[in-house]
Amino acid sequence: MTPSTADHAQMSVEEFEQIAHSIPETVTLEFINGKLEVKHVPDGAHDEIIMWVADQCMQSRPELRLYRERGLKVETYRRGRARPDGTLAPRGHFAAHGEWSDPDGVLMVAEVTSYDGDTDSRDRKEKRDGYAAAGIPVYLLVDRDADELVVYTNPRNGAYKARTSHPYGAAVTLPDPVSITLDTDELKNYAR
Repeated sequence: MTPSTADHAQMSVEEFEQIAHSIPETVTLEFINGKLEVKHVPDGAHDEIIMWVADQCMQSRPELRLYRERGLKVETYRRGRARPDGTLAPRGHFAAHGEWSDPDGVLMVAEVTSYDGDTDSRDRKEKRDGYAAAGIPVYLLVDRDADELVVYTNPRNGAYKARTSHPYGAAVTLPDPVSITLDTDELKNYAR
């Protein structure tokens, strides 16, 4: 394993949580791989896409919910804190949790890329690796630069062992434990 920023963290998790708790609602902070990250405010198409994911999930599996911006503890030894665009878990799963939840019981996380300079390292690498290290079974990335959905599965030893990509318009089957097939035709409406 290569050394990471977490080996030389900018601050402790406790210091990050104090800062994150006191910022205004217009800013979202994450602590990925020992590094403070600012998550940009999403645009309208970003919001529509994550709501589309939520609708598809709830129509297929009404016992599940796609929670927006749910704080999760990711990476080994709880060195990371992320707020996925969507976190799929059973209804009521987070009722007794505080601001930051352990990923146990989470079936999938979903991210929609943003049009900013950090999206490549943040969504395609750092968060993907953090979610894999946390053992989250499925990571769904809606990649707006490529107009495709990328599905990562089989997390082992801090990495997802399987990756498939699907263009907008394809039927995308999310494997167990999600077991949902997404009709992605609507996503064509949000392509640039």
